[in-house]
Amino acid sequence: MTSYNKKRKVCRFCLHTDMAPDYKNVDLLLNFITERGKIIPRRISGICAKHQRELSREIKRARAIALLPYTVTGK
Repeated sequence: MTSYNKKRKVCRFCLHTDMAPDYKNVDLLLNFITERGKIIPRRISGICAKHQRELSREIKRARAIALLPYTVTGK
C-alpha cells in the first residue's frame, strides 16, 4: 500500500488580502482561464468558494467589455 501526502491547495486570494479579483487586471484573470477560454474550476485552481464566485463574476465582466475572449477560434 503506497501512501502519498498530497499538499492541500490554499486560496491565493485569502493568503494575500491586498490582491483581489478585478476585471481590469487581465493578467491575473488569464491565470484562471484555459487556453480555450473556459474558467478553471476551484478543485483544480485551489481557490476558495467565496473567491471563486468573485473570480467568475470578474471574468464574465471582462468578457462583456472585450478584455477577455469568450472562446478562442480554431486555426
